[in-house]
Amino acid sequence: MNTRNPERLRSLDVCSGAGGLALGLEQAGFDPVLLLDNRDVACRTLRANRPSWNVHEGNLLDFDPAEHTQTYDVDLLSAGLPRVKATATVARPDSEAELELLRATMYLLHGVQPRALLVENVPDLVTKPAYEPVRTYLGEELSHLGYRHRWFVLNAADHGVPQTRRQGILVAFKGDALDRFVEPTPATPAPHHRTVGETLLESMSARGWSDAKRWAAQADEPAPTLVGGSWERGGPDLGPSGSKKAWARMGVDGATVADDVPDENFRWDPDLGRPGMMPLTVAQAALLQGFPPSWRIEGRKTAMYRQVGHASPPPVGRVLGASIAAALRG
Repeated sequence: MNTRNPERLRSLDVCSGAGGLALGLEQAGFDPVLLLDNRDVACRTLRANRPSWNVHEGNLLDFDPAEHTQTYDVDLLSAGLPRVKATATVARPDSEAELELLRATMYLLHGVQPRALLVENVPDLVTKPAYEPVRTYLGEELSHLGYRHRWFVLNAADHGVPQTRRQGILVAFKGDALDRFVEPTPATPAPHHRTVGETLLESMSARGWSDAKRWAAQADEPAPTLVGGSWERGGPDLGPSGSKKAWARMGVDGATVADDVPDENFRWDPDLGRPGMMPLTVAQAALLQGFPPSWRIEGRKTAMYRQVGHASPPPVGRVLGASIAAALRG
């Protein structure tokens, strides 16, 4: 017996990671028929939070929709792909792995024939001349497959996420649905962006730290962009040197990730340098990405932070999904 709600739409989500994009799309009315990721720990995170989701562990380059026919003719193919580098060129046979995943997404689009496509990546992919060969390649492929497309950039902070995170977005539709697509408008434009302090005050107070309110009052801006870093090397930290300086101005040690929040004995004094600043926990980083507190991240600390840092904020997925759904429904 088919109990599927006909008012909801169907999606295929690839490079799913911790599920930020899929969660946001779920909130917008999309139910995934399959989610694909090549990391066991990410698949465990997806299953831990949504046991009913059909999670497939495997490489996008090897994925054959003919072996998963439920993916045919879905309403949306969504892809939170690894960040494409400007040095990647479509003509090079040894092109960057990230670009190969973009090409694989085009092959999958041809095989699945969804009504719409959503790709999330770096903002430079949309705006910088160095990426023009990649944009041209994708535009030609989409046109060849019968899709009309649009590029634009969103800032997650404009949509309730307490983080300045600009995201490059590609949407494409069959038929005339692109004419009905409206880019999400800012719900919380500057200067009303949600701040680090108001987002993390409750968690900072959880173990009796007496300076939590004083710290939160001065952490009065959105977080800098969280960066997941390389899966192959290094431990967890909150991003490059520029991000660490921004965190230091808020009294946060951005060079590491904590196991727990401060207790009543912690002395907060940024003038002491790193010993006087507290690092954030993985759970707090997830809050700054817009994940709900109930969302479980599996794995050891470094793997947990990698998943959070690489994720697409769920609130952004929600507003994009709502705009795509409205265009598809006409």
